Amino acid sequence: MGDVDHSRGSGTGRTARSLPVLLLVAAGALAGCGDDEGGGSGDYPSDDIRMLVPYAAGGPTDLTTRTVGACLESELDATVVVENLAGGSGALATTELISAAPDGHTLALVTAGTMVLTPLANEVGYTYEDITPIGVMAEVPSVLAVGEDSPYASAEDFVAAVEADPGTVDVGVPGASTPQAIELQRWADEHDVEVSIVPFDGNAEMTTALLGGNVDAVLINASSDVAENIDAGAFVPLIASSEERLEWLPDTPTFTELGFDGLTLSGSTFGLAGPADLPDDVVSTLEDTLRTCLESDEVREGIGEQYVLTEFAGADDLAEILENTQEVYEPILG
Repeated sequence: MGDVDHSRGSGTGRTARSLPVLLLVAAGALAGCGDDEGGGSGDYPSDDIRMLVPYAAGGPTDLTTRTVGACLESELDATVVVENLAGGSGALATTELISAAPDGHTLALVTAGTMVLTPLANEVGYTYEDITPIGVMAEVPSVLAVGEDSPYASAEDFVAAVEADPGTVDVGVPGASTPQAIELQRWADEHDVEVSIVPFDGNAEMTTALLGGNVDAVLINASSDVAENIDAGAFVPLIASSEERLEWLPDTPTFTELGFDGLTLSGSTFGLAGPADLPDDVVSTLEDTLRTCLESDEVREGIGEQYVLTEFAGADDLAEILENTQEVYEPILG
């Protein structure tokens, strides 16, 4: 999906709250991030910290990493350098991460897409077990959306049209091996709702295609650009990927609510991780500091309130998300 090729099992039951906010405030909003005391352990950190982003600069993964990175820098009193290493569906950055010394000075944004789907679909030489989870930075749901002039006024209209003529309704996704594409295939395999899957290279291409009438719908991560199009009326969200309705999209039913149980993995969890064998005291320091950062109003506003979990999800929670996704997708892609 370009910048938003990531997924999450929504089975943890946590729902990000509040209304969409502009994500342009991150750079200036972090001045108060260091007000709370961060955790520390031993000599860590004793050097600059690299935070790798497996996508290009300028999108939600980049913004989230830089927002959290600025807070970690303040809390840990260490220079944090964010590096964008796009390529290989996350493999370039992940390979750099797992080859780094396990000392907490190289971290990366990870997603179930980069850590589960990419290894299952390609020979990349690693699995999700080659990292040390630290915690969840943000969560972005997916929505199945149509354009404002679409003949489908509701989820029921859309499903009825697909069931009446299987395989003829085009739905754009951010890449052929992304969670969105796999979820649409599961929709057909497990629920007999078959659409025609059309891969694109991320949100920008998908948006252009939908607004231009080149696809009937998109299954897209509802990051700030999509939220703005929804607010403007250019996108009409029909179905959300979350288990429960989103507070900021209260009129949009979920796949689960519509009877399509299990289709909750097309959303995106942005996790923070280090290489395998990261020392426990370093993990604890980073996990505690991440928690402190995500409790900061400035950080939450910078990322977007609706994308920050109301209940902090730490190392064990992120590990569970990756494991659950592996269990679902391995029989499909393995």
